[in-house]
Amino acid sequence: MSSKYIEIQNVEQTFKTKKGPYCALQNINLTVAKGEFVALIGHSGCGKSTLLNLIAGLTTPTQGTLICANREITGPGPDRGVVFQNHSLLPWLTCFENVYLAVERVFGAQAQTVGAPSDSKAQLRARTDAALALVGLTEAAQKRPGEISGGMKQRVGIARALSMEPKVLLMDEPFGALDALTRAKLQDELLEIVARTQSTVVMVTHDVDEAVLLSDKIVMLTNGPATTIGEVLHVDLPRPRQRVALADNPQYQHYRKAVIDFLYTRQVHVENRAA
Repeated sequence: MSSKYIEIQNVEQTFKTKKGPYCALQNINLTVAKGEFVALIGHSGCGKSTLLNLIAGLTTPTQGTLICANREITGPGPDRGVVFQNHSLLPWLTCFENVYLAVERVFGAQAQTVGAPSDSKAQLRARTDAALALVGLTEAAQKRPGEISGGMKQRVGIARALSMEPKVLLMDEPFGALDALTRAKLQDELLEIVARTQSTVVMVTHDVDEAVLLSDKIVMLTNGPATTIGEVLHVDLPRPRQRVALADNPQYQHYRKAVIDFLYTRQVHVENRAA
């Protein structure tokens, strides 16, 4: 497995504000291996989503370079699927139609502009059906967002991202707005989906247990401004992972304590010294 599927090299992100330049990220250097699940964790406002948006190509860094699969990231593309905390579904379309829009965009007539053969309508529908089946929503395909639960809406968002067959799945707190039980269920389902698809995943989270349960690597960010990477923790827990079995696992507790110590002890001490 290559250790440099995603490369982030000396990245800085500064925003213009009414009070002058604001440095959100500084000296960010990170590599993500193909098939690796990486969690970005840190306190609110530390720049986690800013870093994810840079990988997605939604924003351009002030300095530095981002590379995916040996190509510089210069904008958004179907090789990087994004799942937001807000599911962003079109309420007047069915679940099937919401996913089909993405499939048609990537594999339909639009593909002809880059010289690739386009799929037939039957193939596009088959791709859409397969994506919905992957997240367990075949029975809800013809329902509209207003007719399904919050957890199901988020599954549609995941299906839409996966339907494009992205090289990288980027997730910005995808379960943050859900209740605890629904969140736990979708975390378990995500573990199964990633195992089947062998996806490379970068996910923003505030949840320590979520980070340890899902990740191969946890990237802990310092508090802003001028956020940087404070520590990278490699999570060496065997897969497949079972939530109940891990609850009393000493190694799981060790990783959990290491993240909590960084977030709530070391970072607080840094802030107190700065004050």
